[in-house]
Amino acid sequence: MDRLEAMHVFVRVAELGSFSAVAQQMGVARSAVTRQVAALENHLGVKLMARSTRKLTLTGAGAAYLEKCRVILNLVETAESDVAEERQIPRGAIRVSLPLSYGLKCLAPLLLDFARQYPQVSLEMDYSDRRVKLIEEGMDLAIRVSSRMDPGDVARRLGTERMVVVASPDYLARHGTPLHPADLAHHECLGYTGAPSQAWQFRVDGRTESFPVRTRLSANNGEVLTEAAARSLGITCQPEFIAGAYLANGRVKEILADFPWPELGVYAVLPGNRHIPHRVRALMDWLASAIPNIKSSSASSS
Repeated sequence: MDRLEAMHVFVRVAELGSFSAVAQQMGVARSAVTRQVAALENHLGVKLMARSTRKLTLTGAGAAYLEKCRVILNLVETAESDVAEERQIPRGAIRVSLPLSYGLKCLAPLLLDFARQYPQVSLEMDYSDRRVKLIEEGMDLAIRVSSRMDPGDVARRLGTERMVVVASPDYLARHGTPLHPADLAHHECLGYTGAPSQAWQFRVDGRTESFPVRTRLSANNGEVLTEAAARSLGITCQPEFIAGAYLANGRVKEILADFPWPELGVYAVLPGNRHIPHRVRALMDWLASAIPNIKSSSASSS
């Protein structure tokens, strides 16, 4: 029995709570995973997991062993990464979760350049606005565009994105142009589905204030909301990477520019309590150096 491999399999089963899920991720039969864990239990002479038809539960010995396995595997990963770093050549697999619109518009070219620069890296990109569970889904990294991170997130800030409030010239001609955020209460606004509150935040006299808005139409995608604004259905607030093309061709105009929204941060989020492999650090460094140049390059080409 390869002890380190068996420990790795045990940790994955404990994190996912399923032999089948681990087998699917590893591309092996479920029986191969159960044999690895059973062999480990036989070697140790204790039960690590209590199995039932519904779920797997760690025993007391299993919970204690899990923490020690994580420490050992992290040390092994660190040692191997340190050797690889001496050669300064990122290598190995990276699974990265990316937001749909920002990922396609801004990050895809950067990731493809990274893959071309480092041919020994295997890059798997998952484009979705779904908030993935990094450990459970076997992701090495997630890129998130957000105003804040959740408590406990292990994250590195890579850049920022400006928010802009926009409406079509036709809408503004028919309904008037809001001159202050408070004026939005008298307009049709287009907001995100499932937003925590029907209020938008603006900086007014150096302070962040919330202003209630009326949303007749909502969606969980900024492209749809910007298109709705371009078709004179209302006012929306979107990141500049979405609204920029609409502003450039005149389909929408920016309003309330004197009352900016708080900036969004672009974050690299990592699985907690794990060593960061050299290949993942190299990708984060690549994105951190390239993301600030996205706006200047797009501005020069428009």
